[in-house]
Amino acid sequence: MRSRIKNYLPKSLLGRSLMIIVTPLILLQIISATIFYETHWDKVTLRLARSVAGDIAAVIYLMRYEPVVEVQGRIFDLAAETMQLAVSYRDKAVLNNSPNINDDLMTRMLSQALKSTVGKPFHIDADSRGRHVMIDIQLPKGVLHVVTPRKRLFSSTTYVFVIWMIGTSLILFGVATIFMRNQVKPIRRLADAAENFGKGRDVSTFKPEGAAEVRQAASAFMAMRERIVRQIRQRTDMLAGVSHDLRTPLTRMRLQVEMLGQVSGADDLKSDIAEMERMLEGYLSFARGEGTEQVKLTNLSVLLDTVAAQSRRKGGLIDLHIENSCQMPLRATAFKRCLTNLVDNAMRFGDHVTMRAGIREDRYEITIDDDGPGIPVDQRHDVFRPFFRVEDSRNPITGGIGLGLTIAGDVVRSHGGEIDLTDSPNGGLRVRLRMPI
Repeated sequence: MRSRIKNYLPKSLLGRSLMIIVTPLILLQIISATIFYETHWDKVTLRLARSVAGDIAAVIYLMRYEPVVEVQGRIFDLAAETMQLAVSYRDKAVLNNSPNINDDLMTRMLSQALKSTVGKPFHIDADSRGRHVMIDIQLPKGVLHVVTPRKRLFSSTTYVFVIWMIGTSLILFGVATIFMRNQVKPIRRLADAAENFGKGRDVSTFKPEGAAEVRQAASAFMAMRERIVRQIRQRTDMLAGVSHDLRTPLTRMRLQVEMLGQVSGADDLKSDIAEMERMLEGYLSFARGEGTEQVKLTNLSVLLDTVAAQSRRKGGLIDLHIENSCQMPLRATAFKRCLTNLVDNAMRFGDHVTMRAGIREDRYEITIDDDGPGIPVDQRHDVFRPFFRVEDSRNPITGGIGLGLTIAGDVVRSHGGEIDLTDSPNGGLRVRLRMPI
């Protein structure tokens, strides 16, 4: 039951805030209308009906004591001038026993007043003539026909009350909507800034605004952003120094090995030094992440063509199918590194690689398929961890150093995208990237 109710509730903060404001307002209007109808409208309508019934009773009383036709004519003229009653008399007529045409509140109150005041059979027609009400009353020798304006039986304050109630409600609702929208805007800006920062975009123009609580959250976000940026900068600077310090002795070692000539074991030393340099570059690429590269509008089609061309130059067999061209803000170098790592992994374990790119709904999807052995399902989540390798051996030729997918996953997620591994139709592994447009 609770879940069903939640399905009908607004999902946004603006909708929920307006619901909190509007619900009591609607309840107040219902209660006010109920009290008005029960205490005011009914009583006012009954009093108006009794006034009309009293005037009709006075005319009947005067007709009883003045049976002369000429005198009755003056009585009818007096009723028309002072009581707003158009009265006529049909001698020897009989009242039909048909029910009242309309059965609204006014008719019910008029019927109640006529029963208590006149005490004679009557028939009310409040529907045939829009602005008038016709009343037929059975007298001993005929039927008295009375026509009275509807405004004598209806209080216009009802319309005024309803219009005033609805009008003020709409005005208050409009003011509340404008006010709440202005209160929600800073929260939306904070959410956009957090999302852009998570995607590596510049949020230096973001400023705290709005209510005190929203400003406090925005200030906390800015302080957190500064700490994260400072830590990344310190890590990058430290690793740049480590890179310089390690490369210098490696370079000296390489020169000394080259000077040894064809000494036994020199080739093994050269291979070890080359591997140490390659591993060092891999570790630094992972630690640097995207570095200080700025986001810029990048044509993904050109980027994919470049990655595919580089792979073909390495001797790889790769097919590229681009369904839609798309430009999006990216760190081009970092994203190229991501694609290169994924394609290199596919080429390392498979003979044929297929890349396909195109727009899927609101995302740009890139799939990389190979015909290799694939990755076990229970290890597809672990391969994104640093230094995790599916192979048990530490041979970098067959298994790498365990950072390719880690770097690719970090780059994709830092751009707000998603990466997942599934079975490929080619028999190997499918890597799917979904990037927001």
